[in-house]
Amino acid sequence: MTKRIIEAVQELCLGLPEAEEINSHGHPGFRVRQKLFAYYCVNHHGDGRVALWLNSPPGIQHANVSLNPGCFFVPPYFGPAGWLGVELNKGMDWSEISRLVYEAYVHKAPKRLASGLDGCISIIPPDEVMTAADINPLLVAGPSKLVSRLDRHCRRFPEVTEGLQFGSPVWKAGKKTFAGARHAFGRLIFQFWVGIDQQAMLTEDDRYSIPDYMGNKGWINLDVDDAINWDEIDYLLETSFRHFALKRMIKSLAK
Repeated sequence: MTKRIIEAVQELCLGLPEAEEINSHGHPGFRVRQKLFAYYCVNHHGDGRVALWLNSPPGIQHANVSLNPGCFFVPPYFGPAGWLGVELNKGMDWSEISRLVYEAYVHKAPKRLASGLDGCISIIPPDEVMTAADINPLLVAGPSKLVSRLDRHCRRFPEVTEGLQFGSPVWKAGKKTFAGARHAFGRLIFQFWVGIDQQAMLTEDDRYSIPDYMGNKGWINLDVDDAINWDEIDYLLETSFRHFALKRMIKSLAK
């Protein structure tokens, strides 16, 4: 059977003393005594990478990125703190990846745990070959078709444009986003503004959930992975569009 990249990452990280896996912002994170030392990120904000972010010791980030920018990078947000990004599908030797994971763990682990280690872990390398659709599930035929249809429904409104936000498609009324689509936790999600007063009612339906970050501004997630009602989508789109659109757009909508 094919050995997946995430399985190899788990072997390397969870094989270290008292390491545990958590879900952090939709990505598997690995920590020891509450201190994060690694993240596994696939297509983070649409970057197209299959990567491991490592909380590496000082100097490791600069040395590796300078010598081999094809396999190493400075990850967003965490980069200024010295974290190192490692691309896992660029042919790098997994013994080298194991060494870097070990260094990150030792950097964050209590000395008592780190001092008892014999060295980095040896594993059988993964043989998974991830396609573009594996990295970005919105490229798969089913989700891609639904996103294309959402695009057509959005463009029925005046002055709508499509763009990208954190790597996922969004639709804007002028300069303001009123709808979006994203893939999260293996599910296709559409996003709309409904207002805070409507969130509680909608979330009585299991298909709806309040998104992180945007939830306190009145946004809602709608899981469309199993079934979709386009009349419902049109109602949500118009509600959201009218909230963000300029007066001239709303006047044009009424014609």
